[in-house]
Amino acid sequence: MSGKGMSQSDPILVRIFKKESELEVWKRDRSGQYALLKTYPMCRWSGQLGPKKREGDRQAPEGFYAVTADLMNPRSQFHLSFNLGYPNSLEKSQGATGSALMVHGACTSSGCFAMTDEGVTEIYGLAREAFAGGQRSFQVQALPFRMTPENMARHRNNAHFAFWQNLKEGSDHFEATKQPPKLAVCGRRYVFNAKDGSASMTPGAPCPVIELDPQVQPLVSQRQDRDQARFAELVSAGAPAMSYAYLDGGMHTSFRAMLKNLGPERMQPMVAGKVEISRPDAALADPFAGDDSAWAMITRSLAKQ
Repeated sequence: MSGKGMSQSDPILVRIFKKESELEVWKRDRSGQYALLKTYPMCRWSGQLGPKKREGDRQAPEGFYAVTADLMNPRSQFHLSFNLGYPNSLEKSQGATGSALMVHGACTSSGCFAMTDEGVTEIYGLAREAFAGGQRSFQVQALPFRMTPENMARHRNNAHFAFWQNLKEGSDHFEATKQPPKLAVCGRRYVFNAKDGSASMTPGAPCPVIELDPQVQPLVSQRQDRDQARFAELVSAGAPAMSYAYLDGGMHTSFRAMLKNLGPERMQPMVAGKVEISRPDAALADPFAGDDSAWAMITRSLAKQ
């Protein structure tokens, strides 16, 4: 921290990327902006890319959340944990159900983000010190993947694409300013960094005319214009869109060798659901052809049972 101009008590922000199975902790430095402190490999998340909508769907949530001190759980059955606060105000307005969606230890998930005991110990400690330093809540950005033009182009045919475009707005605000974006909700979407004094916004109600904070707008617009141009270039060049196969969730590549050693019998309870595969439609005749990853080998073994 000292090498990055940070202290233990400085505020934090957490970013979660499902597809990459990574969790980032960002921390405010002496410049007043947030900088990346550390990236943690995620041991397990369940479900598929896309938001959580109902209790029992095994989906890990996607969205923007505020974690307060009362959501920290030092007595978790999974070592240590903190509750994301799902459903948030947007999700409640859409009738979403579910509870106890956590970042926790261990390496098992039914809608949570499992970091292993060692990983969650560090993350929990960073949050604890930030609260002790006066931070009242820290923002968690739970995203389907890194919101690059390349990833958006790959997933442009997904049913959740419009929702992901809204999530990308928030990601763009953070990337452009290195500050947690101010959140509001209206019209079944998130609104980021609305100008102070803007008309009030109500979850589930239509959005009023929205003006962005004038200090933020040029920075965000520049980034969005560049990404939109790159997205259009990729689509025009014929970049393939993703196809889908049945598989449940994912994990960071650093954990796959361990799974190979566990064997398919112990893996079977963890595999069921649907997630994208990184192949164009033409490759679906054998979706695992040429893929020798441990995860693919385990899945092939399960398919034969």
